Amino acid sequence: MTGEEMIDKQMSSSSFRAMAFTFKIRDFFRPRRDVVKEVGIREGFSVLDFGCGPGGYVKAVAELVGKSGKIYALDVNPLAVQTVRKIAAENGLTNVETILSDCKTGLSDESIDLVLLYDTFHDLTNVDGVLEELYRVLRPEGVLSFSDHHMKEDGILSRVTSKGLFRLLKKGEKTYSFVKEEP
Repeated sequence: MTGEEMIDKQMSSSSFRAMAFTFKIRDFFRPRRDVVKEVGIREGFSVLDFGCGPGGYVKAVAELVGKSGKIYALDVNPLAVQTVRKIAAENGLTNVETILSDCKTGLSDESIDLVLLYDTFHDLTNVDGVLEELYRVLRPEGVLSFSDHHMKEDGILSRVTSKGLFRLLKKGEKTYSFVKEEP
């Protein structure tokens, strides 16, 4: 996607701020740490937060992976990336790196232990490209943790598994965990 196309897809500054405010209220009542606990993040993990938005998961995940781990926060919106950078700076999180992209991560093959794909899937314009990229960067034993309150369970399962890249490992209380299918 060209820079011009990315700008066309981005929400306005006021819309982004309204979304970020709404998420802060959500996070107060339903802390993001409670969601990611279900996934089993361990110290030293490399985590990709794909579609990180205003960074609701960044602090919790950065603390769980510890100084020996890394979190990559990817979003198509420059305001999201700026917000995550600010969160990292204000909290002294040196293990956070941001990526401005709509699909390609720039990460090495099989370098990620866990991908968070939360409340973003319904908005993707290149679903197959994103799933292929996530498959590429996930380690063989890696997990794609998925949640999207805009979708029903049958839609989630069919869309994530339709290309034969992933299979359902387990359904948690708040998330679905998928693993890579054997080639």
